[in-house]
Amino acid sequence: MTDFGKIKGFYFVGIGGIGMSAIALYFIKGGFYVAGYDRCESKITESLASKGCNISFNDNTDSLPELFVNHVEKNNVIVVYTPAIPSESKILSFFREEGYAIMKRSEILGLISANTKTLAIAGSHGKTTVSTMTAHIFKQSKIDCSAFLGGISKNYESNLLLGNSNFTVIEADEFDRSFHRLAPTMAAVTSLDADHLDVYGDRKTMVEAYNIFCSKIRKDGKLVVNKKIRSEIIVPDGVTCYTYGTENGSDFYTHNIRHCPDGYRFNIKTPWNVTEDIFFPFPGIINIENFTVASAIALLCGVEEDEIIKAAMLFSGVRRRFDIRADIGGITYVDDYAHHPEEIRAFIKSVKEYFKGRKITGIFQPHLFTRTRDNADGFAAILDELDETILLPVYPAREEPIEGVSSEMIFRRMQSVNKKLMEKEDLVNALDVNNLDVLLTMGAGDIDKLVEPVEEKIRKAKG
Repeated sequence: MTDFGKIKGFYFVGIGGIGMSAIALYFIKGGFYVAGYDRCESKITESLASKGCNISFNDNTDSLPELFVNHVEKNNVIVVYTPAIPSESKILSFFREEGYAIMKRSEILGLISANTKTLAIAGSHGKTTVSTMTAHIFKQSKIDCSAFLGGISKNYESNLLLGNSNFTVIEADEFDRSFHRLAPTMAAVTSLDADHLDVYGDRKTMVEAYNIFCSKIRKDGKLVVNKKIRSEIIVPDGVTCYTYGTENGSDFYTHNIRHCPDGYRFNIKTPWNVTEDIFFPFPGIINIENFTVASAIALLCGVEEDEIIKAAMLFSGVRRRFDIRADIGGITYVDDYAHHPEEIRAFIKSVKEYFKGRKITGIFQPHLFTRTRDNADGFAAILDELDETILLPVYPAREEPIEGVSSEMIFRRMQSVNKKLMEKEDLVNALDVNNLDVLLTMGAGDIDKLVEPVEEKIRKAKG
């Protein structure tokens, strides 16, 4: 636990976020008083509350615990916020006006990890799965690690892992340039698809931000990059760069991939030798590439080959990442966080490969008006590859509506005739379970609230 001197408590504005909740849990486990605000209740807030966290769902100062309104204690508390919180938040405005110490989530994460060997995984998609796989490999090895994850590991049922080594695995978030607060010993970049253009304006500026992130790697550090994007990454002086992928010529090269009844088998060629016949029971061809970079990071840190093989066999996945929720009565239901066209493309490609020849129905909730506006053509093109698509209204998150921007933008561009627009509250009742084969839910908004009702309906009908 990092020494925060005389600090007595931490207040989190936006405590229900997956990244914020991991840090809140870290301080709870460290014996600090922790409280926070979020817009609505969730399983995450319920879990934190069960551990003694004081959480309010009203954005007003009346809900603040005494420690955080007592001016005598002002220098003994730290307020942590996520940039996704609107600037007009009453609670955040109060702390600013009263001169409290306020830090972004990325700043506090940078402080926590500053004195550790930080392994930071970045990328427009794949970083949650890769960081979880990396942490899992370390946990199955003699080395161990701590980890702050952007999803709930199904192996450990948590987004926070605490260990006994000096390695810390961190998901490096590019939104609002948050990853510039980190100073990793080793970094990985998985992808550079245009995203968060509401922050960056264009892809060129976004790529520049990734290169600034890479420039933060500590002297004599290491960088692992997807071979497909290597030409766009500037390797800092004094940093050793390795590539990975399924392309021949990568430093860490996955080949001889075979789809077997219970998963996959494959080999990984490394700069030193070949690790053969790795059994990987987790679905999705994209996840073999994800496991390759996680293995590269681990091997470069001293994890042994046999520990990699063991970790592959035992990996259970991440909640909302190719998350098979039901496989019963001839219906398979898979939930995924995919919300960018390229993420959805990779997910659908993996689904079609894994469930070859089956009818696929996809339910998609677009996330953010700006992302919908900027990627309507891309969304339409990839959703057309499904046998049937149901589009839900855009989830606004931190944004105000944009005139003319809605799910209908995607709907109108789709060529498929098997498509529907539907309100979220009508979905579960409208689903015809007897007409389903493989069902997908996709999105980063509150579509996750539909997952259990959909699963329950399927199990009730087919169980």
